[in-house]
Amino acid sequence: VRRIIEGDGGPGTIKKINFGEGSQFNYVKHWIDSLDKENFTYCYTIIEGDALMDNLESIYYEVKLVASPDGGSICKNISKYHTKGDIQITEDQIKAGKEKAMGMFKAIEAYLLANPDAY
Repeated sequence: VRRIIEGDGGPGTIKKINFGEGSQFNYVKHWIDSLDKENFTYCYTIIEGDALMDNLESIYYEVKLVASPDGGSICKNISKYHTKGDIQITEDQIKAGKEKAMGMFKAIEAYLLANPDAY
């Protein structure tokens, strides 16, 4: 379940997303950094929630959709992890985080393919 805490949905907006039963996380709050509808780019920062665990201050995401040669879309994602203090994140932790994010993207993709009029 997603709801706007503050703002109008554009840059500066804070959203809270509550995850459903069976999810590894309860909720996250994210700040919309930028939204470029013409270039299909969406940048946001997770600023609160159990996805940050105990070692992250925030996670910045830049998501860009580009046309694929077969007529579909390719989702390009850049993630920047900002740790608390001088905590170091291992390559294994980064890999595990990427796998979790990919699982979420695959679930969203499956939902949108099954429900093309949802958005």
